[in-house]
Amino acid sequence: MTATSRQTSGKLAEDFSLRHLQAHGLRLLCRNWSCRSGELDLVMLDGDTVVFVEVRYRRHAAWGGALESVDLRKQQKLIKAAQLFLLKENRWARHPCRFDVVAIGATDGDAKPSWIRNAFDS
Repeated sequence: MTATSRQTSGKLAEDFSLRHLQAHGLRLLCRNWSCRSGELDLVMLDGDTVVFVEVRYRRHAAWGGALESVDLRKQQKLIKAAQLFLLKENRWARHPCRFDVVAIGATDGDAKPSWIRNAFDS
């Protein structure tokens, strides 16, 4: 798979995840927020809770599932990026926060989201 097709797949997975989360009442605050520590795919609001959402798509489970790809190193990068987000966007700093993962794996041609709330602690 080329870098361009990976980017396209990633964008489609983020679009799909965004619609799924919005259908469950979450509100988008920011998308693809970047800093020196990495990128936050989706930053959303669930009630008064700021939710940092990592979207993972895996075409094949042979290399490990989407959820398993959010290892300790990735979690640490997300936590650091979230801390920088809260410093820069300080109006959200006093809100409770959590980290969710939306894992999407292709099964029989249909993408099926698995939304894991509180996927890990900061």
